[in-house]
Amino acid sequence: MSAVIRKIIHTAAAPAAIGPYSQAVLVDRTMYISGQLGMDVASGQLVAGGVQAQAKQALINMGEILKAAGCGYENVVKTTVLLADINDFNNVNDVYKQCEYE
Repeated sequence: MSAVIRKIIHTAAAPAAIGPYSQAVLVDRTMYISGQLGMDVASGQLVAGGVQAQAKQALINMGEILKAAGCGYENVVKTTVLLADINDFNNVNDVYKQCEYE
């Protein structure tokens, strides 16, 4: 069996991981991005403005990690969105629709 090639992806343009894990790991040709919050990279705090502002910032952070690996939103095949309140789904979905996944 051949060894699996793993590459840790890190960028200063997105918040550092808040636990003992990487922002992303590239395994062969598949990248796994760790959960992204709506955190401002400079302050390390959640952005103000509620769930839509936080969703937008989380997607910006994800985009920076994708860029660090030479990818873009068009390379994403799956995302998982976790919400504290399901009533925020439509607001988050409106932000998510603005990403250029095509």
